[in-house]
Amino acid sequence: MTQKTYEACPAQRLAFLGLGVMGFHMAGHLASAGHHVTVYNRSPAKAQAWLEQFKGEAASTPREAASQAEIVFSCVGNDQDLKAICLGPDGAFAGLQPGSFFVDNTTASAEVARTLHAQAKTRGIGFLDAPVSGGEAGAKQGILTVMVGGEVTDFEAVKPAGMAFARAFTRIGDSGAGQLAKMVNQICIAGLVQGLSEGINFGMQAGLDMKLVLEVISKGAAQSWQMENRGKTMVDDQFNFGFAVDWMRKDLSLCLDEARRNGAPLPVIALVDQFYRDVQRMGGGRFDTSSLIRRLRDAREA
Repeated sequence: MTQKTYEACPAQRLAFLGLGVMGFHMAGHLASAGHHVTVYNRSPAKAQAWLEQFKGEAASTPREAASQAEIVFSCVGNDQDLKAICLGPDGAFAGLQPGSFFVDNTTASAEVARTLHAQAKTRGIGFLDAPVSGGEAGAKQGILTVMVGGEVTDFEAVKPAGMAFARAFTRIGDSGAGQLAKMVNQICIAGLVQGLSEGINFGMQAGLDMKLVLEVISKGAAQSWQMENRGKTMVDDQFNFGFAVDWMRKDLSLCLDEARRNGAPLPVIALVDQFYRDVQRMGGGRFDTSSLIRRLRDAREA
């Protein structure tokens, strides 16, 4: 894990539920910042692997992990996974004490965030939806962008600890607002990557040195993080750089579901979602999201 300078923060008893691609590193930064961290993962082997790198403890259930925690963080796969670790006799809500906090870093629906917020509130627990952006690289470096929904006082209580894995930890609004902001983030990325894919494919078809072209246009109005960090690897047909197509399709499904509820048209995103489905059918479900160009390249070579 990349070395990071941590802001001064009193040591707290924390729990982290979910040690996947993101959570493993996020929990590591909390431990490295001096907090006492208890981890839980559905497959215990990942928890043991985490303990080989960081100081802390492992629990056998979310309830056990949460029982002594002042703040519980979580980063799991989807709405159902989130409800599974929060609710029921072995869920974190059953272990948390009144006055404690649950911070969910999963990318999930605004609806489930609001539901869990309401249930937590009946127990005297603060619940914040706090999805992250920055990918695996951002998690490793501890420089994630965190978008938070929930009460102001709850947000202020958890922010010092959360900054261990973030460079920005910002309250967007009330419960669900963090998830809605993450949807905006994914909508913007998906459309941008499709445009970048079409531009690179066009240039290659025209016989241009696309690495040189990208160097030039990245200094102008076309510049973007995706262009600077994925453009040349797209030219090289390399797609092993983080956030997978399978996960992007899950996120775009959340966006499209929410759009049906709020009436916002998403014509480009509906189309790009179909393009990512094509990449999955080509066997690219674990490719990173810049692999949209593979669909164009394969059509060109057919």
